[in-house]
Amino acid sequence: MRLLKFGAAALLLGLVALFAQSSSRRPARVEPYTTWKDYGGGADSAQYSALKQITKANVYRLEQAWFYPVTGPASAFNPVVVDNVIYVLGGNRAIEAIDAATGKQIWSHPVEGNPNERGINYWESKDRSDRRLIYTSNSFLREINAKTGVTINTFGNDGRVDLRQGLDRDPRSIRGIQSKNPGRVFENLVILGSAPGEGFGSPPGDIRGYDVITGKMAWIFHTIPRPGEFGYDTWPKDAYKWAGGANNWGEMAVDEQRGIIYVPLGSPTADLYGADRKGANLFGNSLVALDARSGKRLWHFQTVHHDLWDYDLTTAPKLLTVRHNGKKVDIVAQAAKHGFLYVFNRVTGEPLWPIEERAVPKSEVPGEESFPTQPFPTKPPPFSRQRFSLDEVNPYLDPAEQASLRETLAKAANDGVFTPSSHLRNHIQIPGAFGGSNWGAAAVDPGAGLLYIRAYDAPSIRQLSERVAGPVGSGPGFNLYREHCGTCHGPNRAGIKVPREIGMDVFTRIVRTGREQMPAFSESTMSTQNLEVLAAYLNDPTAGGGGRGGRPDTVPGPARPEGLRQFNGPVGAQWLSKGGLPAIGPPWSELVAYDLNEGTIKWRVPFGNMPSLAEKGIVNTGSYRPRTGPVVTAGGLIFLASGGEQMLRAYDRDNGKILWEKQLEANPDGIPAVYELGGRQYVTFHVAGDPGGGSRTPAMFKPGKREAQGYYAYALPLRSASKKVAAKK
Repeated sequence: MRLLKFGAAALLLGLVALFAQSSSRRPARVEPYTTWKDYGGGADSAQYSALKQITKANVYRLEQAWFYPVTGPASAFNPVVVDNVIYVLGGNRAIEAIDAATGKQIWSHPVEGNPNERGINYWESKDRSDRRLIYTSNSFLREINAKTGVTINTFGNDGRVDLRQGLDRDPRSIRGIQSKNPGRVFENLVILGSAPGEGFGSPPGDIRGYDVITGKMAWIFHTIPRPGEFGYDTWPKDAYKWAGGANNWGEMAVDEQRGIIYVPLGSPTADLYGADRKGANLFGNSLVALDARSGKRLWHFQTVHHDLWDYDLTTAPKLLTVRHNGKKVDIVAQAAKHGFLYVFNRVTGEPLWPIEERAVPKSEVPGEESFPTQPFPTKPPPFSRQRFSLDEVNPYLDPAEQASLRETLAKAANDGVFTPSSHLRNHIQIPGAFGGSNWGAAAVDPGAGLLYIRAYDAPSIRQLSERVAGPVGSGPGFNLYREHCGTCHGPNRAGIKVPREIGMDVFTRIVRTGREQMPAFSESTMSTQNLEVLAAYLNDPTAGGGGRGGRPDTVPGPARPEGLRQFNGPVGAQWLSKGGLPAIGPPWSELVAYDLNEGTIKWRVPFGNMPSLAEKGIVNTGSYRPRTGPVVTAGGLIFLASGGEQMLRAYDRDNGKILWEKQLEANPDGIPAVYELGGRQYVTFHVAGDPGGGSRTPAMFKPGKREAQGYYAYALPLRSASKKVAAKK
C-alpha cells in the first residue's frame, strides 16, 4: 500500500515537472498593448501602450537612454520593436535592426529606391521560425528576413511584387503607386493602400491583399466601382476606365477578432475640379469596412460627396469600446481633414449619433456640378475651426497687413467648410487641405472610450484657372511638367523651387525623395536625363525645356471625356503672411480630448509654439504644419513631440497639462514607439535634421542640426526602473 502511494506521488511529481518544463518552452503570454510590433503600436492603430512604469509622478525623471544617428534623407518613421530588436529606417534609407536596449546596430539592409518612410510591417509564423519584414520601394512590395536582413528571394518574382500590375491600366502609365504608410498585416495577408497621384490620368487606388509567403494577390477591392458593383451608378458611365484616386495613402486599422479592416479613402481625381465625374463618386472620401480575408465590402460611409476640397480621409480609424445608451458598444471613430469626427457601430456601420445631410453652397465653375448636400455629424462637436471670420486675422501681424488680409477675406468666397472652388474670385478653405486631422494625428485609450486628436487649422486661399495651351505649350520639358507636375502646381508653376535658385543637388533630392504630399519620383519613374530636361524647363519656361530631347518615361494615361473645359489650381495654397506667419490667428494646433461615451470634448489645449513668436514671449500659439502623432499610456500620459520648436513633451491625459518637456537639437517627426525591455520602459522616436519644405518658413521652424538626426530613446534612470521591478517581485 505504501509502495502504491509512493509510486502515485512520484508519478504526480513527474507530471508536475513535465508540465512545468513544457510550459517554460511556450512563449510568455503577452498582455494587450504591451508591445510595439506594428506601425502605430498595433494592427488596430490605437497608438496606445498599457505600460505604466513611467507615470505622472516620475515622468520628470526621464533621461536619454540611447541615440542612434541617421545620415541622408530624413523620414517620419515609426519604429517596430520585436523581442530585443528595434527596426528603423536608417542611414540613406536603409532598413536597419538595432539593439532596443543600447541603440547599437545589428544589421543594415540597403534599399533599392525609395521605401515607404513612415513604417514597416512585421510578420512571423506560428512557431516563430519564419520572421519577415515587409515594405515597399519604387512601387514594388518586398520582404527581408527579420533575423538577418537578407532579401527573401522566394517571395514574388525574385523577392519583389510589382504593384503597378493588376490595376486594369497599362503599368507604363503609372508613375508611382506605393504609399508612404506600410499598410497592415492580418493573418497571412499584407493589405495595402496606394498613392497613385491626384491628377488627371492617375489610376484608381484599389485596395489589395497579398499572400505574405508567395506574394500572390489574394483579393482586390475596386475603389472606383466596375459595372455591376455597388456604387457604379454614383459615377458617369465607364468612369473606372479613366478616373483615378479614391485611394488609401494614409493609415488603416484592423479588428483582428472580427477579421474586419477599416480603410479610409481619399478624394477622386482631380482634387479641386470634378466636371468629368458628376455624381457622389463612391468610394472616394469614404470609410470602408472590408472582410480582411476576402476584401468583400461589409459597409461604408462617405464623409464628403463629390469632393472639391482635397478632404482625404488619412488618419487611422480608431477602435474603442464605449458605453452608449446604457450598453457597451464597440465603435470605430474616423477623424477627418475638415474637422469632423464620425463615430459608428464597428459591426453595422450605424452612426452612434445622427448625421444630417445639409445643403451647401453651389459651385461657380462652368460645367461643375457640386453635390447639393454634405453629411454633418450632430455629435460630437468638430475639433477644428470651420469658418474664417474677419476678426480672426492674425493679430501678431503688422496692422497694415492685417487690414490688407481683411480686405482680401471680405471679397473672397468664404462660406465655411464646404465653400466650393471658384475661378472668378478667391475662395477660402478651412481647416484646409492640410488641416484638420492627418496621418498619425489621433490616439485612444481603447477601453475607456477616450480619443485624443492633434488638431490643426491651416486655411487655404485659392482661385482656379482654366487650363489652356499657351506659348510655352510645347517642348519635352513642358510635356514632362504637364505630365508629372501640372495638376498640383498649376499652369503658373506655383510653389516650385526653381533649380537654378536652390541648386541642382537640392532639386534632385526633393524630386527623388518627395516632400510633404508630393510623391517621390524614382529613376524608373523619371530618368536622370528627363530630370535634367524638366529642370531646364523650370529654369526657363519660355524655352520649353528642350535640353537633350528627353523622351517620356511613361505612356499617357487613359483619355478623359472630350469637350470639357479643364480647371485646376495649386493644391496647397496655404494662406500665409508676407513674413511667413499664418493669415489666421492662433491657436494653429491643439490637442483635443474626446469622451466618446458622451460624445463630448473633455478638454483642449494649444499644442506647441511658433518659434519666431516664442522668442518675443508670445506662447501657446500652437505649432504650424505639425507632422507628429500622439501616444497614450496607461501611466496617465500623452507623449507628443512638437516639430519646428524641437520639443518633446508629456501631457497629463486627464487635463492636457504639460508635465515634462525636453528641448532637442532637431525637429521630431512621426509617432513615438513605447516598449519594455529588461524591466525598463522606453519611449523612442525619430528626429529630422531639417524641417523639410512646403510652406514651412523660418518663422515657423528652427533649423535642425544634421548631426542630431536619428532615433532617440528615453527612459527612467536605471536605478528607478530596477526599483520598480523589485517592487513587483
